[in-house]
Amino acid sequence: MDLLPFDEYVRSLPRKRMSAGTLIRDGADRVLLVEPSYKEHWDIPGGVCEVDEPPWRTARRECAEEVGIDRPLGALLVIDYIPDDGRMPEGMAFIFDGGRITEDEAARLTLTDPEILSVELVPVDAVAERVKPSLGRRLRAALTAAQTGRAPMICEDGHPVSQ
Repeated sequence: MDLLPFDEYVRSLPRKRMSAGTLIRDGADRVLLVEPSYKEHWDIPGGVCEVDEPPWRTARRECAEEVGIDRPLGALLVIDYIPDDGRMPEGMAFIFDGGRITEDEAARLTLTDPEILSVELVPVDAVAERVKPSLGRRLRAALTAAQTGRAPMICEDGHPVSQ
């Protein structure tokens, strides 16, 4: 059996994109959404994991950059495998519990990131109208995990999978 040289083997390993975000909600379970300037759908505070950055640091960094909330994260709520859609390669998305926020706190958020146009607390039933369908499913799973304590939820394209 011929083995590849180790460096060649490492170069042959697949690469996956990763992103991480935070589920921030108020007492009525309305979800804090951000309106990005660079895409048509709303999102949660979060973004792409940079090189050598684990998802939990990404979620906290992006939340601080986008909406000015910099606090320790709660539980990992969702791990979601995102299949290749022909435009974007396969990846992994993580949602962490970002805690609770009041309506007054949400209204006073300072948006310093030019990528974010606005922020809003959105009722759960209206979230799906604003976000991509896969994120809508992922957020439903995250809310279920947060409300039931059954975290993390393992998902495939936002759909919970049984293990």
